[in-house]
Amino acid sequence: MKPDMKTQTAFTSSHHKATQAGQSVLDAGGTASEAMVAAAAMIAVQYPHMNSIGGDGFWLICEAGKKPVAIDACGAASLSIDVDAYRANGDTLPESGGESAITMAGTISGWEKALQINAGKFSLSELLQPAIDAAEQGIEVTQSLVNASEKTLQRLQSSNAFSDLYLPNSSTLKVGDKVVNTALASTFKRLAEAGLDDFYRGEIAQKAAKELAEAGSPITLADFHAHQAKVVEPLTVSISKGQLYNFGAPTQGLASLLILAIYDQLVEQADNELDHMHLLVEATKQAFIIRDQLITDEAYLKQPLQDCLSDQKIQQCVSNITLDKALPWPHQAKVGDTVWMGATDQYGTMVSFIQSIYWEFGSGVVLPSTGILWNIRGQSFNLDANHHNVLAPGKKPFHTLNPAYAELRDGRRMVYGTMGGEGQPQTQACLFSRYLYQGDSLKEAVAKPRWLLGRTWGDTTNNLRLEQSLYEQSAKQLIELGHDVTFVEDNNELMGHAGAIVLDQQGKTSATSDPRSDGSSLIGDIYE
Repeated sequence: MKPDMKTQTAFTSSHHKATQAGQSVLDAGGTASEAMVAAAAMIAVQYPHMNSIGGDGFWLICEAGKKPVAIDACGAASLSIDVDAYRANGDTLPESGGESAITMAGTISGWEKALQINAGKFSLSELLQPAIDAAEQGIEVTQSLVNASEKTLQRLQSSNAFSDLYLPNSSTLKVGDKVVNTALASTFKRLAEAGLDDFYRGEIAQKAAKELAEAGSPITLADFHAHQAKVVEPLTVSISKGQLYNFGAPTQGLASLLILAIYDQLVEQADNELDHMHLLVEATKQAFIIRDQLITDEAYLKQPLQDCLSDQKIQQCVSNITLDKALPWPHQAKVGDTVWMGATDQYGTMVSFIQSIYWEFGSGVVLPSTGILWNIRGQSFNLDANHHNVLAPGKKPFHTLNPAYAELRDGRRMVYGTMGGEGQPQTQACLFSRYLYQGDSLKEAVAKPRWLLGRTWGDTTNNLRLEQSLYEQSAKQLIELGHDVTFVEDNNELMGHAGAIVLDQQGKTSATSDPRSDGSSLIGDIYE
């Protein structure tokens, strides 16, 4: 597609209300970043168990004919945190309450930076109004929100502000219930009036810092004032299908790229679906071993992550994989809650976006005057002084989230991603390989039964799980290869909420969302 050619718009997300908010902006001539901010605000209201404006975000903004721009909107640990005091209370960090809310919320800064880079005609008030209306009028509880409510009852029920919203009468939410968050609506109104920077250096920052302190968090107003989103270089690797891009530190984007780069060298060995699955799982193991040795805050890296995508490093990983045997597993895995969303605007700019709060409902700290639910991303830190992800003041935590983008050799461009903690790189590889190596449609690539090695959000299992119909087809052969296999029901949310948009050289789009979510994908008119 020529850079000056106008194209068909598309939006996809894991909640249909967010998709509608994003696509309505695109239909009215807005940019991909404007659409994403509208959807990001809406999904923060609709999916509070997965994300929040009290969490973090990462962007890839991919303008036609130009290198993609990456935005790091990750919050760091409190500048004044007393690490020794946390060590004095044991080997693990608190799992709820103010003491667990130890990292700044970065996502709003990412919205602001994206709107500066990919500016358009919409006011903040126009972009945030759908989210304001939803927060004021109330959201309808879906099964995904019920599942999270049930999982978090014991962990979070002692928090009064949280319980008032999400555990009414000390019981879990039910499908069809309505959740109203008027304080959050007021926060969005304030952001629309005063600007997004008010979150860090204005009235919202003052209120949030005060209430975080009252909850027992080490975060102070100085942390709000110190935070800035950053524009950074994405990681990239070339494979037979094209040029792939993903996010660098502190995310696991390296793992996502490594899996596909390794698999690309092995794919000719695969004669069937079983071979494809086995080789992708083995590539995942190699990628995760490297990931867990290296990835941390970029300021603490021992070597540039791009070096790990060299031909030599990829071939070393390939040499460790055989078609007839699975390597031993498990290893220490990470969990996480996230939303991924994708957009394409009329100018051919594509956005791959991730927004996260980490565990279901994050720390469970709801700030009463603002309605903001604070993240628990600090759980990614380690208290071992010798660990590369050791907790330290002003340090960013490791992130499972990573937005993906590909420029294919036939001229198509693709944004894709998923939620799902440990499952994110695996699901990215699954949908990419099904679509581009196995010839599935984009919809089939996402909807067909999937697998997951290791843990995902809210779970501690480390074996290889398959959705049931895939298990019935392949479990016996996988076990013979040495995989530790079990199953979950089909269309299981544990497998993540994936989505993708593909834009061809003629300006036509295809898009899909995951049947495991409450999401949808929409395609707009072709602009001439």
